[in-house]
Amino acid sequence: MDIRIEQQDCIVFLQSLPDDSVDLIVTDPAYSGMNQHLMLGRGRIIGRYADAGAEGGKWFSEFHDDPENYRIFLKECRRVLRNNRHIYIMFDSYSLLSLGSVVREVFDVKSIIVWDKKSVGMGHYFRRRHEFILFSSKGKRPVKRRDIPDVWMIQRIHGSTYPTQKPVELFAQMVNVSAEPGFVVCDPFLGSGSAAVAALKCGCSFLGCDISTRAVQLAAERVRFFLEHKVDGFKAAKTAPYEEGPTQELFLFEKKDVY
Repeated sequence: MDIRIEQQDCIVFLQSLPDDSVDLIVTDPAYSGMNQHLMLGRGRIIGRYADAGAEGGKWFSEFHDDPENYRIFLKECRRVLRNNRHIYIMFDSYSLLSLGSVVREVFDVKSIIVWDKKSVGMGHYFRRRHEFILFSSKGKRPVKRRDIPDVWMIQRIHGSTYPTQKPVELFAQMVNVSAEPGFVVCDPFLGSGSAAVAALKCGCSFLGCDISTRAVQLAAERVRFFLEHKVDGFKAAKTAPYEEGPTQELFLFEKKDVY
């Protein structure tokens, strides 16, 4: 298995990859649609939305997902994805309404999966308990199992190490039904590295990036711990906080061996 983790803007990172070099994309973009329009978000874990990207702020920098920028991102995803392969993109309700149609311009949308978090989160009017996953393809490829419903009941993470951290089990479900051992899995919004751990558990190689120094540091340490101990360190123990450092690029294996 080969692993490449890099601190980089998602579009710049994808542009650095060769055509047809990725077998599966699973990603949770830091969608800004609902937050930018409604200015929601204040709490012990995430801090104030107004502090997004600021030094000392808890809220991470977001990908500005206006349709034009999102279209560029999707076209780069299609370019690097091999033919007859799948892509999973996570959405909140607001971003799905505003950007779902853009995905249909670039990929063949096959299904909308609902992630039921089993417990309610924040919300105005009605408290949110779910998110969406748009399942799409480039060409034709069946899923490995036909008995999986389109509602996935997977407990959300409480007291997460990283804001909006997603369960490894969520990404593992995507990888298990769409990939084979040895496939190259890519997540251009790496976050805390949940997708990386899921890919490694399934015997796949992994490529990923994030614009946040803290995210890259957390994900790199998490991957190292998993490779050494074969367990997810974020579940085994609390991870020590990281201080912001210089821009970095991490190759756990030689770059030439990634593709």
